[in-house]
Amino acid sequence: MMKKILKFAAPIVFLLSFSLFSNAKELNARIDELFSKWDSTASPGVALAIIKDGKIVYERGYGMADLEHNVPITPQTVFRIASTSKQFTAMCIALLAEQGKISLDDDIRKYIPELPKYPAPIKIKHLIYHTSGIRDYLDLQFLRGISDEEPYFPQDVIELLSWQKALNFKPGDKFLYSNSGYFLLGVIVERVSGKSLAQFAKENIFEPLGMKNTHFHDDHTQIVKNRAIGYAPKKGGGFKIADTILDIVGDGGVFTTVEDLYLWDQNFYHNKLGKGRQELIDLILTPGTLNNGEKLDYAFGLRIHEYRGLKVISHGGSFVGFRAQMIRFPEQKFSVICLANLSSINPTKLCFKVADIYLANYFKKPKEEKIEIKPIELPEKELKKVTGIYYESESGRLIRILLKDKKLLMKAYGYNITLLPISETKFVTSDSPFDITIDFLGKNKKGEKKIQLKINDRQPIILKSIHPLMLSYEQLKEYTGNYYSEELQFNYKIVIRKNKLFFDFRNAPESPLEPTIKDNFWNEEGIKIEFYRDNSGIIKGLYILSLIHISEPTRLGMISY
Repeated sequence: MMKKILKFAAPIVFLLSFSLFSNAKELNARIDELFSKWDSTASPGVALAIIKDGKIVYERGYGMADLEHNVPITPQTVFRIASTSKQFTAMCIALLAEQGKISLDDDIRKYIPELPKYPAPIKIKHLIYHTSGIRDYLDLQFLRGISDEEPYFPQDVIELLSWQKALNFKPGDKFLYSNSGYFLLGVIVERVSGKSLAQFAKENIFEPLGMKNTHFHDDHTQIVKNRAIGYAPKKGGGFKIADTILDIVGDGGVFTTVEDLYLWDQNFYHNKLGKGRQELIDLILTPGTLNNGEKLDYAFGLRIHEYRGLKVISHGGSFVGFRAQMIRFPEQKFSVICLANLSSINPTKLCFKVADIYLANYFKKPKEEKIEIKPIELPEKELKKVTGIYYESESGRLIRILLKDKKLLMKAYGYNITLLPISETKFVTSDSPFDITIDFLGKNKKGEKKIQLKINDRQPIILKSIHPLMLSYEQLKEYTGNYYSEELQFNYKIVIRKNKLFFDFRNAPESPLEPTIKDNFWNEEGIKIEFYRDNSGIIKGLYILSLIHISEPTRLGMISY
């Protein structure tokens, strides 16, 4: 009897297995199509891992890790993951809190007394939740003429932050993403533990989880096997190396693989770190709260949000030629990890497109309209209606939309981004590191054009068109001269060349400062200047704003001399 049952059961098991395999094969073919653009021996690309119910159900490399040496990307390729590193720094802080060595309510000057004493104390939790108001050191270095490719050291960053006389806001009042906050968390880990952040994370996170190919890269001379080189598109076609020798860690700096990140992903279901308690994971996933009681969507280096009705935990990363994203749908036990070594790749968009394919039967809401709609052709006459310079007075944000080679181009935040029409009034980006949607709202009674700008899934903002001033040589000359910033310990020189204003200092932006409204100028690299005058109308100094990040601008004052 048993033999007969086995004979009958065998074909059923075979058919079920075949059905599942066929479905997986079809799914993975669709995934490969998503990444086909980079599946080439002539392009940098992406490493991908898809996780379901505790297992990697698909992993692949697309494109090349090293174009010079013809090394392809594999699931074992090591990538810099930029800000996706923040969750590891936050876990180090959580482990120290679990050990009773720090409190999240500690004033950070207890550990970093070099920082200024502001009217309200900055607590460790403010750094974790990006509510400290501390200015971003990458913005500050940019304003000092120092690029991401140049070397400077942790002590230089501490000193730079110690020069800042003000915060962007009172700690706890607002959320403003700040790399400085997570750099300082790394400093706190080092000073409390007596070990480097790299060593502490190795002993307390990476080794316990078996993440053998993961480390905080605090020594640019360290040899890393199987590492990917970072690249950016080159003007005119092809690629150029876009990498850094910075040894700054905390806000970034983790090198890892998709396979090691799978091990990290699984620890959120069955914690092996610290005392092995669920309370540690609960803390890591607890979002912050502002002073007014408003709850944030940001936890310990992780964003807690929704996608198509499902809970998502995620964090992306973007630095030099690397882009990274890791998304987790905890209730479906499904994750996607996408690591790229080309600056024009958008891993966030790709991760969610993978989720669209694999979780099609789980979503409670349909896909957003913009994913479905394809670009349309519009005559130049219609495209010209949208062109202009647009300004948002509250934050100082400024963007320019122009027509070039019969296409709309948006210049903002230091980027040149192509806009594709999906209707006569709605435009989206194609290949850019973040998603942008622009709605043209027409003209108001004053004849001002208005647009609504939405970046990723942030709250949209309204910008109005302005008519840029036309200034004579004599009028421009009034703005030239030398300006000094105590907070940057830096001299700015402004000169006239070819009837336009330019910065003149080491690594100064190449594009001119274009007049916008009275006493205001901006350039395509993402800098805006507001000159101010004394009671007699003489220019006394200027405020300089960095608009290179898509968050609130960094605003610094300077005096003329």
